[in-house]
Amino acid sequence: IFSLQVKKLGIVAVSNALPQDITCLAADRMLIFASYDNVLHAFARNKEVVHTYEGHKARIHLLQPFGDHVISVDVDNVLIVWNIQSEEEYLQVDFDKTTFAVSAILHPSTYLNKILLGSEQGSLQLWNIRSNKLLYAFPGWHLAVTALEQAPAVDVVAVGLVSGHIIVHNIKFDETLMKFQQDWGPITAISFRTDGHPVMAAGSPVGHIALWDLEEKKVMCQMQDAHSTAIAGMSFVPGEPLLITNGADNAIRVWIFDGPGGTGRVLRSRMGHSAPPTKIRYHGQNGEQILSAGQDGTLQSFSTVHDKFNKSLGRGSINKKKSKKKGLKLDTMALPPITVFASEVAHQSDWDGIVACHQGYITCTTWNYQKTSMGAHKLKPEEFSKHKPIDIYATAVDITSCGNFAVIGLSTGRVDVYNMQSGIHRGHYGKERAHEGAIRGVAVDGLNQLIITAGSEGLIKFWKFKTKDLVYSTELSSSPSGILLHRDSGILGIAFDDFSISVLDIETRKIVRTFSGHHGRINDMTFSPDGRWLITSSMDCTIKTWDLPSGCLIDCFLVDSAAVSLTMSPTGDFLASTHVDDLGIYLWSNRSLYSLVSLRPLPADYEPCMVTRPSTCPVQDVDVSGDEETCDEMVEYVSPEQLGEQLVTLSLLPESRWKNLLSLDIIKKKNKPREPPKVPKSAPFFIPTVPGLIPRYVAPEEENDTQSKIVNLGVLAQKSDFYVHLEQALSTNEYTAPLNLLKSLGPSNIEIELRSLAPEGGGSTEVMLSFLKMIETMLNKKYNFELAQAYLALFLKLHLKILVSEPSLLEEVSRLSTQLKETWIHLQTLFNQSLCLLTYMKSALL
Repeated sequence: IFSLQVKKLGIVAVSNALPQDITCLAADRMLIFASYDNVLHAFARNKEVVHTYEGHKARIHLLQPFGDHVISVDVDNVLIVWNIQSEEEYLQVDFDKTTFAVSAILHPSTYLNKILLGSEQGSLQLWNIRSNKLLYAFPGWHLAVTALEQAPAVDVVAVGLVSGHIIVHNIKFDETLMKFQQDWGPITAISFRTDGHPVMAAGSPVGHIALWDLEEKKVMCQMQDAHSTAIAGMSFVPGEPLLITNGADNAIRVWIFDGPGGTGRVLRSRMGHSAPPTKIRYHGQNGEQILSAGQDGTLQSFSTVHDKFNKSLGRGSINKKKSKKKGLKLDTMALPPITVFASEVAHQSDWDGIVACHQGYITCTTWNYQKTSMGAHKLKPEEFSKHKPIDIYATAVDITSCGNFAVIGLSTGRVDVYNMQSGIHRGHYGKERAHEGAIRGVAVDGLNQLIITAGSEGLIKFWKFKTKDLVYSTELSSSPSGILLHRDSGILGIAFDDFSISVLDIETRKIVRTFSGHHGRINDMTFSPDGRWLITSSMDCTIKTWDLPSGCLIDCFLVDSAAVSLTMSPTGDFLASTHVDDLGIYLWSNRSLYSLVSLRPLPADYEPCMVTRPSTCPVQDVDVSGDEETCDEMVEYVSPEQLGEQLVTLSLLPESRWKNLLSLDIIKKKNKPREPPKVPKSAPFFIPTVPGLIPRYVAPEEENDTQSKIVNLGVLAQKSDFYVHLEQALSTNEYTAPLNLLKSLGPSNIEIELRSLAPEGGGSTEVMLSFLKMIETMLNKKYNFELAQAYLALFLKLHLKILVSEPSLLEEVSRLSTQLKETWIHLQTLFNQSLCLLTYMKSALL
């Protein structure tokens, strides 16, 4: 249930979805009542269900809020009065269908506890609900009552009849005040103006609205074709010259009566397709507009950002001027529904940017998105300019990325090129026709170099776009049903009549992937913006996502109604779909953009689960067990510390931690200040003076005693954590702790730690030997390879004299030298192999 604001027709609130289609709707000042089948619900705050009323055995078709109660009538002629808060039945009245079949219900103004019922037999009854008594029976006019409406005057009611008559009746005295007749069939809705004008509006099944002047008792004006279908509901806004109407054409309109003659004009409207959409495509690269062609013959643009940006481009017509004169009902100039269209934003502000094929029609039309109207050109071959062929029609269309040319394929196998600016025919492909069979698809590459055509005889042909010469032709395994080109990557998706899909690379002109798995005709295909995914929909009610690099099916789900058309947003955030016998366009969110999604291939025996189509708001009681299972199955990949025994692994530390270890003395020398900073002499608060006649300040005394600032480290020598860990590693041979501690230090701290290992710095030769064994362990495991090199180089620089004088340290250093040489020879071999391969690939002619 949508709650709209009258001022701008903007959505104020959207309720939670009910299990089935809503058949009846009513509202009072607090609650909204909606019924489906035999169940009645009450919504609070225009959102959640707060009351449920169950008791009817048949479908509810009439609702009437009644103070603290609500009245419902079903098709079996059972009237139930419900207590709104307790959800209990207050009263149930059964009527005999043969004598009084309830067809309308009204609570007359100021009539306490009373309701007026209209019947299909034509009689009316006034009931007291509180006492359950029939107060009065009106004989009626022997014609079925279709509508009841309270007039602004007390005791006066307007009665709409199936014959088109409107009776303004005084129910207090049972007198007919005035009588009107419409020739458009039964009265579907009645409403009175309450802003001071004595005007009554009446709706009809053909979409016309008649405005009656109650003072002069005659027709004031007619609003023909207010809707293309029957007027379902109609109501004047209290105290304002605004009339709100809606119909089965999926439109709601607000009319304002501010012109001469009392006629109304459309102030604002919201509308969608009145028949299911057949083809949808994103327009532009921002992913904010979706072009949709429907079976109602209209082309509309829907915004994914806000409803106020929606617009209708109108309905195709052979002659727009004649169509406007004849109106919707008598329009013989209307074109059939659009089957295929292509759009391009380049030059759309200069000329038409959309070209469309119509069902069973040879003429293709152009449309202007900026002007939101049908374009100026009708594109068809010159030989058919004077007469319309019967069995020849356009089957495929594409528009170049520059927006200058349109390519149209016909059922005869002919492919023509037209200029979009002038509409002039610019040639055709092949001598007489491009294919022997009907054209199933045409596509132009991004640079206007190649055009690819697919024929029903099973051939794919590549043509030079400018010279129109045939470049290459390949035979397919089956007859294609459609093609789709991803211009950025040069990948062509081909759907076949045997329900399989192939992917062809237009550069190599070879089929690189083949997918099978659908069990019904493939309706549509769409690529992801990066060209990695191909998403297909089929009549088997499945939507499948194929991963092109791996060639596997990575996602599949089942919907209750087959998807007729698919389109992926250029930004990759939404997938839009339309479904069989459904007026809406559904948006599916791309979960991989905001959560971790497993892209592992689905098993061959995978059974897709049924997924409910997206609604305007989330359902409250959603079973999330399926999502939890997929999360449990999906294990995040953790890279091992070492990929292979022959490889070396570098640390993830930044270069500043290890690259400048050998140059620390140079860096300190460069950063040393030229002269030490001078400490300002602090002046006393009271400056002392010399006693005498002339005031003089006391000269400051010079400090002769100077204190040395050099600290004796031998006195403060203390074992660091790194030193302690190295001592412990001598007995445990576990060097992980000292290595991690060293990795967390900065270059200056690392130098201090390594200096302190020497005996003159408070260390010992055993700890120095432990450090060398730590380096040996790092080289054996091939972890943190660059750190081992940097730490060893600094150690050798600091303690070279001590290493030469100690035999145990010298033996360990010579062993490290041999190990380093072997490791480097192996690395150099791998580097040389990679460099040779890279040089060959750069220079060789492939």
